[in-house]
Amino acid sequence: MSDLLSLFGWTFLPNLVTGWVQSFYYSVTIRAGSPRPMPGTPRYAEHRRRIHIFVVAVYLLYTIYEAHYELVVRGSNFYGDLGVSPDASEREIKSRFRRLAALYHPDKVVTTGQGQQSQEEVNNYFVHLKTAVDTLTDPVRRFAYERFGVDAVAWAGPNGNGKGGCKTHRDFVMRGAQMLLSYYGLAAAVLYGLGLLGYLTWGKYERWLVLASMFVWEAHVVMSPGRPAVFEHFLNPLLQRVTGVMGRYYLPFQAVALMRKVSVTVYIAISQIGPLLTADTSSGQLVAKNAGGGDQEELLKQGLERLEMTSRGLDQDMSRLVELEMAPFAGDQEALSSMRGKIKEWLVQNTIKNDPMVRDALGRGLQRRRVDAPAGARGTK
Repeated sequence: MSDLLSLFGWTFLPNLVTGWVQSFYYSVTIRAGSPRPMPGTPRYAEHRRRIHIFVVAVYLLYTIYEAHYELVVRGSNFYGDLGVSPDASEREIKSRFRRLAALYHPDKVVTTGQGQQSQEEVNNYFVHLKTAVDTLTDPVRRFAYERFGVDAVAWAGPNGNGKGGCKTHRDFVMRGAQMLLSYYGLAAAVLYGLGLLGYLTWGKYERWLVLASMFVWEAHVVMSPGRPAVFEHFLNPLLQRVTGVMGRYYLPFQAVALMRKVSVTVYIAISQIGPLLTADTSSGQLVAKNAGGGDQEELLKQGLERLEMTSRGLDQDMSRLVELEMAPFAGDQEALSSMRGKIKEWLVQNTIKNDPMVRDALGRGLQRRRVDAPAGARGTK
């Protein structure tokens, strides 16, 4: 769940980098002496929106590459450790192990002298090779290893004697299904809980679609007798052709790990990039729009809040003006009570009559009402 939890709290770095990239962009594209767009202007906000989308997209692509590097380039698997292909037969695997045993058997390796491996390292490496050949020469354990990784070795127990509780294909699939349900059950609970708390409101249906798609795909990988077709027939050949290394390929458990990373990347993209794709920058600020047309309601709410703040400010100003006008009558309660209402009425009437928009509206209204009046009629001048 560490990948899923990394979705939350991932906001500070992209905002910081966006500021640097925007400054660099202006230094390259704007000539010396020319004015730069100022913060709070629509042009500045639009540039920041586009640059932020670019920064987040590049970072997300990097996280996918990093996951690939850790799984395929830096990581290892039993096939690569033995130096055989995933399609190697049992005979080829045993033959390769005998050649490696002749080189790396603890009785064959010299462990004395500076720069040599210790006896414990030699023993551990040989045990690792022995575990690899025992796993890959057993059809059931080989099936389980390709789908669940090294965890499946512990499920079968040492030497495949079943002490871990799993002996058949069904045992391994049921054990893996339990882990699968636990992982996605917890992920669904986290998404649902955050939704109840008001988080992750943008693209909430798309998140559930991604989660459901990943669950169905991973369940297919676990239960299918073959390897994922998209990796077996497309990504693995493409990876070997691009890198020129025949040992670069994805086993099913590595494909699952990569796709989980991709799903987390999609979650982050929905949270970070999604609202910016339709954000409004006309006001000089990034106003994100909610999915499904909820932006109008949010804008109306913001407008009402600004109107309420303005009315409060006007009310305070009017109260201060009334107090100033009533200062000469301080101490005379009868005069104060008489004058207070008259001054308030005068201020309101004076403000309304002098407002250009109100005067223009009243003038156009009177003009429409008296357009057919005869010459000299009252109210036409």
